[in-house]
Amino acid sequence: MSFIFYTPKHLLSAFKAVAFSTILFSGLTAAAQNQIPGKIHFGLVYPLSSNGTHAPLDTNNLSVNLIAGVSSAERGVAFAGLSNVVLDDVNGSMFAGFSNHVKKTANGALFAGFANTYGGGQGPAFAGFTNVASGDVNGAQFAGFANIAKEVTGAQVGGFINVAKNLQGAQFAGFANIAKDVSISQFGGFINVAKDVKGSQFAGFINIAKKVKGAQIAGFINIADSSDCPIGIINFIKKGEKSIGVTVDENQTTMLSFRSGGRVLYGIIGAGYNFKNDDAIYGIEAGLGAHFFESRYFRLNTELISSTLTDFEDGSYFKASLRVMPAFKVASFLEIFAGPSMNFVTTNTLEGEQLRKKYLKKWEGKWDEDFRGLYLGYTGGIHILF
Repeated sequence: MSFIFYTPKHLLSAFKAVAFSTILFSGLTAAAQNQIPGKIHFGLVYPLSSNGTHAPLDTNNLSVNLIAGVSSAERGVAFAGLSNVVLDDVNGSMFAGFSNHVKKTANGALFAGFANTYGGGQGPAFAGFTNVASGDVNGAQFAGFANIAKEVTGAQVGGFINVAKNLQGAQFAGFANIAKDVSISQFGGFINVAKDVKGSQFAGFINIAKKVKGAQIAGFINIADSSDCPIGIINFIKKGEKSIGVTVDENQTTMLSFRSGGRVLYGIIGAGYNFKNDDAIYGIEAGLGAHFFESRYFRLNTELISSTLTDFEDGSYFKASLRVMPAFKVASFLEIFAGPSMNFVTTNTLEGEQLRKKYLKKWEGKWDEDFRGLYLGYTGGIHILF
């Protein structure tokens, strides 16, 4: 058996080794702890939770609350049966049966059965009723009723209305889109409202803007200070052109029409009288037109028109026409025009069929009892420009 004797020198070396190891282990432990950004939080409703009354000051990696939870910040995922309330910011995702509320930014995804309110951030927000952001949103908002934000880079999709100050992206709404400056597009079921649009507006009924660098397409009315390509029946363009005119076609149908639009495209709506028929004598027309080869004294007007003649009883007469009409300006306010047209007619009356004697093609009772015919015609008239 052998014995090992430790001298003071040996003991001092051992003490140094133990001290170094202890310091190293403590440092590693502290570093590992510093890598953990928060804690796991479970609760029923504030303050009945693992964080207790201290919850408003805590940052969590994971929050699970049966009813509602409160925290300072979230760095992971938060779930609540009713509502999540965060007093600072969120970097992660939040799910709530009713609502999520974030005082500052939410960088991640928000899902709520009813509403999300937040100070802005990056990522999508989904709500059954509304999303309201008091700041800038870089992402998308999806709501069953309304989306509201300050600056949006991305998209707003609302069942009824979208509101934004500046939009770099697109708005889709069942009823209305409202924004100050728009880059790309607005799609509104009824109305779009904007100041400056560097893109296009599409509305079921009306578009309103100040300056449009793109197309305005509306089911009925476009309003703007300047818009070269409005597509609507009526277009009130401040820097555009409007006219009242009288036209006569090959069937002795005379129409008083209002034309309005921009530099290129315009809309047409009119009413008139047919001097050849005995029964279907009242006429209505609507359509779209475009100016080509514009000069000081000449231009070519091309129009696509849908018109009808009726006696307001059982008879029906519908005509779709493509008109190509050279136009001459005899004064700054007066234009005369005339040109050929290609016409397709469908009618259920003998009077309507006999308005024309010659047809390029006839379809009699092929699909139903109505008569259909294709023929060449002409249109001429005069416009008073203003």
